[in-house]
Amino acid sequence: MERRDLYDENRQLLNKTIEKGEKIPTGCFILVVMAFIENQEGKYLVQKRSELKGGEWSFTGGHPKHGESSLDGVKTEVLEELGIIPENPVLFKSIRGEDAFCDMYAIKQDIDLSSIVKQDEEVSDVMFCTKEEIDKLFEEGKFKKGHYMMFQEYLKYKKENNI
Repeated sequence: MERRDLYDENRQLLNKTIEKGEKIPTGCFILVVMAFIENQEGKYLVQKRSELKGGEWSFTGGHPKHGESSLDGVKTEVLEELGIIPENPVLFKSIRGEDAFCDMYAIKQDIDLSSIVKQDEEVSDVMFCTKEEIDKLFEEGKFKKGHYMMFQEYLKYKKENNI
C-alpha cells in the first residue's frame, strides 16, 4: 500500500504517515504536487482522468510517496501517469489548504503525444490545449475545478514574470 508523509501546520515533517485513502488526522497535512506542462507553442498538456477518477480533464498531479520530496514527487507523478521524464520543473507557488500543502510546478517541455505511455488506472486520454480551450472545457463542466483554479495561479505567475 502507498504511504504518505504527514506535516504540521508549518510544513514540518511529523515522522508520521498514513495509507493512501486514509483520513488525514486533524491538525495534520499531506503534500500535493501539480505539474503545468507547456510546450513551445504555448499549449498545455492536459489529461483526461480515468472514469474511476471521475473522467474530467485535468493537469498531472498527485501525492508524493513516503520519503519523497516535493520535487521528486512531481517527477514521479509525471513519469507514472504519462511515462515521460519532466525537464527542469520549477516550483512557482506553494499554498496551504484545509489539510494539504500544494506545490505547483511549471515545466516548459515539448512532448510528442505519441510517446506518452498513459497509466490506465489514472489517465484515459491526453492532448495539448490552448488557454481558451481549457477555459471552454471548464465552462462545459468537463475540467476538474481545483486544477482549473490552480491553472489560474500558473497564468498569474506567467504574467507577473513575463514568461
